[in-house]
Amino acid sequence: MAVDPKSANGFVTRFAPSPTGLLHLGHAYSALTAWEAASVAGGACLLRIEDTDTTRVRPEFETAIFDDLAWLGLSWPEPVMRQSERHAAYEQALERLGRLGVIYPCRCTRADIRAALAAPQEGAMSGDAGATVYPGTCRGRAMDEAGPGDAIRLDMDRALGLLEGETLAWHETGPIHPGRHVADPAAMRNEIGDVVLARKDIGTAAYHLSVVVDDAAQGVTHVVRGRDLLESTPIHRLLQALLELPVPVWFHHELVRDEAGRRLAKRDDARSIRAYREGGTSPDEVKTLCRIQIK
Repeated sequence: MAVDPKSANGFVTRFAPSPTGLLHLGHAYSALTAWEAASVAGGACLLRIEDTDTTRVRPEFETAIFDDLAWLGLSWPEPVMRQSERHAAYEQALERLGRLGVIYPCRCTRADIRAALAAPQEGAMSGDAGATVYPGTCRGRAMDEAGPGDAIRLDMDRALGLLEGETLAWHETGPIHPGRHVADPAAMRNEIGDVVLARKDIGTAAYHLSVVVDDAAQGVTHVVRGRDLLESTPIHRLLQALLELPVPVWFHHELVRDEAGRRLAKRDDARSIRAYREGGTSPDEVKTLCRIQIK
């Protein structure tokens, strides 16, 4: 559902879970943070279902998302956007990027990438995070060479070159890094590199592309999400510039962690909202638990 920012006092945010497991305390905190921000601003908070991972998505997990959020006292406009129904929009975005010449098909397996990083060739990415940056093995392949098992990668160097002279700036609010920020092209080349935007084998967009396309389609003005996604922001700002999409304000919040300091994952069933519900914990008690375990 697209919400007109003018009808929501200029503030539209969203909570976008994947139905690949039960929601846990970390999800609850993120959802509550988004809804509270919208409430304070007199705006709207949307629910979006990110259900493109067809190997892990389960109908019962989607049902649990709706049940858990409603139990926490949250509501949202209908109909709910589902990424599984958005393939045409993602394909249109990829076609535009293809016309700009900033994407290419990649047939490398994880083993191929590990091998290339172990013996880097001239021109391969390097830097502080070089061990995690794609070495560019398939860079230069034409899109008409794409096979059914290929990933589609962003050519970071060409994309930044295309926007040379344009300042990729954004504004952050919230507790992490408030203020105006500007992307560092050298860091994007050397520490981020050619990220995956789509996977031909499952016929869908990857997170970086889908999130910017969907946020624009829904009129999202403020992105509320965990600090674990903070480093994705320059990528999303770059894609917004390439696709000529609106630039939202970002709010990155702290994470709910376990006793060992690890952020919660869906495998932490003991901390799932369903487990607390079935154990007799009240919604207010869950809200308190979320805030206590923020680190």
